[in-house]
Amino acid sequence: MTHPADRHLRKLTTPKAAAFAGVLFALLFGAALILIRISLPDGEALGSQWVDGSSHRLRLAVVLMPFSGIAFLWFIGVVRDGLGTLEDKFFATVFLGSGLLFLAMIFASTAVGAGLLATREFDGSGTHSEVAAFGHGLLMALSNTYALRMAAVFMMSLATIWLRTRLMPTWLVVVTYLVAVCVLVASDVSRWMTIAFPIWVLIVSLLMLVRSGVIDLPDEERSPDRV
Repeated sequence: MTHPADRHLRKLTTPKAAAFAGVLFALLFGAALILIRISLPDGEALGSQWVDGSSHRLRLAVVLMPFSGIAFLWFIGVVRDGLGTLEDKFFATVFLGSGLLFLAMIFASTAVGAGLLATREFDGSGTHSEVAAFGHGLLMALSNTYALRMAAVFMMSLATIWLRTRLMPTWLVVVTYLVAVCVLVASDVSRWMTIAFPIWVLIVSLLMLVRSGVIDLPDEERSPDRV
């Protein structure tokens, strides 16, 4: 027998416009990365960039990061919803785990940066060079060495899911694999390689918005591989 209160319950559905979360993440995360990169020039003593650098740009980047992380969580949810009944436990675990690890390490590295800025405010003379060097080294290890590797695993697992389920066009799968390999191998070579990840998220989000009907394209511009 159905309880009277159950008649007012409704099944939750993912809003079509939720894919805008990926666009928001790409814009916020990309802006934060650019602000950090232009504020931390190469060739200086380890940690001195945070002590002597442009604090207002770094502070803005620290403020943007949490909001970009919230948007990334929404992006993960939208991608999982798109998989539906085609989701496989093995690939879903790798995909979800790598995405959450990436987000956690980005948050941790941002918190270290916020701590370095607080150290500068506490002692404007910048005499704690050892602390600044340790914090800078920890930040770079978390963001470039570990977080970016998780981002590469995130992309590879998602590309494999798309390849086997054929949910996305073949060209996007190929591009995803190429970008993932570049991020995995060259993240320590060029610090600007981190920008590749939010650009990829932006492309995926726009394609999802087109497929969901939120963004309309002329018929001749639609992909023939559309499911």
